[in-house]
Formats: sequence, C-alpha cells, structure tokens
Amino acid sequence: MTVPTHRRLPRGRHALPPDEVARTQRARLFLAMAQAMSRQGFAATSVGDVLKLAGVSRQTFYQLFSSKLDCFMATFDAATELLEARLNEAVEGAGTPLERFERAIDAYVTSLASEPGYARLFLVEAHAAGPEAITRRLQFQYRLADRIAGLFDSGSEDARFACRTIAAAVASMVVGPLLDDDPEGLRQLAADMTRHVRRLSECGVL
Repeated sequence: MTVPTHRRLPRGRHALPPDEVARTQRARLFLAMAQAMSRQGFAATSVGDVLKLAGVSRQTFYQLFSSKLDCFMATFDAATELLEARLNEAVEGAGTPLERFERAIDAYVTSLASEPGYARLFLVEAHAAGPEAITRRLQFQYRLADRIAGLFDSGSEDARFACRTIAAAVASMVVGPLLDDDPEGLRQLAADMTRHVRRLSECGVL
C-alpha cells in the first residue's frame, strides 16, 4: 500500500508553490489519520487527534477537508489508488494466470504488512466510518474480483461468482493476521489462497 510520507514544510518564509504546500499537508494528514485510526479507531478519533499527529493547524485542516469523514475518505481513496497500482503492476508481464495471481496476492499482503495503519483504515475502520466508506470498500472488492476473472478469462457466471468469492475471502481472512500484527500469517494466507485457486483452476471452476 505504501502511501508516501512527506517532509515537514520549512519554518518561516519559503518559496514552495501553494499546490506543493497543499500536497505536503494532505500527505501528512493522511499519515496522521491512518496512525490515529490504528490507535483509537474511527469513532474515538477526533480532528484534534489527527492535527496533533500531523503538526497541521485546524485552519489548514478545514481548508483541505470539510470534516473528519472527508479526510478519512480522502485517505482511504489514496490508499486504494496505490494498492490497486501495486496489484496492476504485479499482474503485468509474462506468466500463467496462476503465476500472475500469485504475484498479485503476494503484492497485496506485502503492502498490508508494510503499512498496517493504512491497511487497518482500509479493511477495518471503513466499516465504522459509515455507508459511503463501506460502498467504496465493496467497489474495490468488486474490481479485484473482475481482475481475477480477467486473469483466468472467466466468462461464465459460475466462474465469475467464484472470483467474487475469492476476493471476498481474501478481504475477510487478512483481517485476523493484520490485527494480530502477524506478517507471517499474511504470507501463509497468500500461499494457501494460491493453492486453493490452483485447485479451482485445475477443476475447471475458473
């Protein structure tokens, strides 16, 4: 997932253009939102908690976002965009459908393990943030299922349903190792899911 972090702005007068200043402040707020969510969860986190972690003023926050939820959703979208980019990169190039799937799920769990704060925001706190966040979470899951179907050229409705089941299972099963801070558990899940998908492919399900 690896959402980039940015250096703090220099103190006093500086020559950075306004759009660069805004990007830097947004990135710091994204990181702070992920850290706060990881520590306290969505409901218990206040805008003040995020500001303290980000080192950004309240005035600046409300110039960039209309509310805590608005900042949360922007952070969620940034994490989703970067995660999808990692997955798309993983499936490009040569290899059988199963090999490309294995690369993709490895990239997925590696990204989650490397950025547990963003991963928790993406996988867990989206459910606490309300209907809009849940909808976007499901939309990502549907896109992931479509990508799996495309890898295996799954045209039948039964095969596409199997791909949706795989995507839903992965999204659910990674939560336990993530909350337990268990990267080895995430890697084992990736290996187990790859074996399961291999069997589905060999049986003609996909």
